[in-house]
Amino acid sequence: MPFFSVIIPVYNKAAFIENTIKSVLEQGFDNFELILINDGSTDESEKVIQQFSDPRIRYYFKKNEGVSSARNFGIELSTAPYIAFLDADDYWYPDFLAQMKRAIELHPQHQIFSAAYENEIPGKIFPATYSIAKTGAYQIVDYFEASMKTSVLWTSSAVFDKKVFEQVGVFDTQIKSGQDTDLWMRLGFHYSIVFMWKILARYIYDGNSLSKQKEFLNQKMDFEKFKEAEKTNPKLKKFIDQNLFSFAIRSKLSRDYHHFNLHKQRINPANLSLKKKILLQLPSFVLHRLIKVNWLLVRLGLQKSIF
Repeated sequence: MPFFSVIIPVYNKAAFIENTIKSVLEQGFDNFELILINDGSTDESEKVIQQFSDPRIRYYFKKNEGVSSARNFGIELSTAPYIAFLDADDYWYPDFLAQMKRAIELHPQHQIFSAAYENEIPGKIFPATYSIAKTGAYQIVDYFEASMKTSVLWTSSAVFDKKVFEQVGVFDTQIKSGQDTDLWMRLGFHYSIVFMWKILARYIYDGNSLSKQKEFLNQKMDFEKFKEAEKTNPKLKKFIDQNLFSFAIRSKLSRDYHHFNLHKQRINPANLSLKKKILLQLPSFVLHRLIKVNWLLVRLGLQKSIF
């Protein structure tokens, strides 16, 4: 039986999927199965996938129902005790699974394991920045407290004991964008995270990704379901407010002032930095200009986040 089930959902990623698959097959720890779920791609993704003939690969084609459905299907098909997800345009370093295996052995009482990652945009690679201070190679962290800046759980850089999905459920197929955050929050109520500071994965920016398209902006997760819980959990409320800030800014950038106001009204200003409070007040044309300047600063190495 494999130790890891690696699940890759694929939708029109012909330009990326070859390198992503190679990054899995070239892992130093090789006791895994690779489950590729083609979610109704209409490009050359299937042709690229079928060039590989490794016995660890299990390939399935299904009608297009979204990334959550594809990931859930992969969970159903998995036979290993630990599950790792990898998006079809991302990349693992060769020691990703070996390092995760070591983290599991060192912390057998825990069920969720995550590692730092880096971002790749055209012309630049830079590490993700986190809101927690580094105290050691491994840290046991509270999801909400540790994710105020960058989430300590990222789909392509985490491993889960399969049993956690039995307790909290799987990805919500009704959410078109932010379905991963919804699941991480549900997991955060029950589990601490073993976080490794070593960078083991790379996020490859794809401007055509569904999560970046305006049509899905207001099909993101609904934080209202956590409204009662946030009343007695200040860490949860602060975490939610950081996300609401992001949604509000994206709404304003799209000139969707109705949803901008809805998101803004839910935010407790005390949970935002002065910089974020100012950004909420700026007109959309100024925000667009600031983003262009920020992109330039990132490429020059003077800034470590896209926004």
